[in-house]
Amino acid sequence: MNNYLDIILAPIITEKTAGMETEGKYAFKVSTKANKTEIREAIEKKFNVKVASVNTVNSHPKKKRVGRYTGMTNKYKKAIVTLEKGNTISFD
Repeated sequence: MNNYLDIILAPIITEKTAGMETEGKYAFKVSTKANKTEIREAIEKKFNVKVASVNTVNSHPKKKRVGRYTGMTNKYKKAIVTLEKGNTISFD
């Protein structure tokens, strides 16, 4: 990946991920082609923090139906980033 802005697509803010923030863990929707080292470098560069570890999960498309039309949701990769102690990220 050329640019770190192409790697990080959006933060995932839900009730479950809000509970993880107290432990220093944050969830992001990232590019499906990005690997863990690229995600680590992009997070450190964008938010100016130190990353301890990165865990990734591939979300597969699911079947959805609207009336008589059927389709699939988009696939995406989710990265759960653990920061070193003393580092935080604010989404303001």
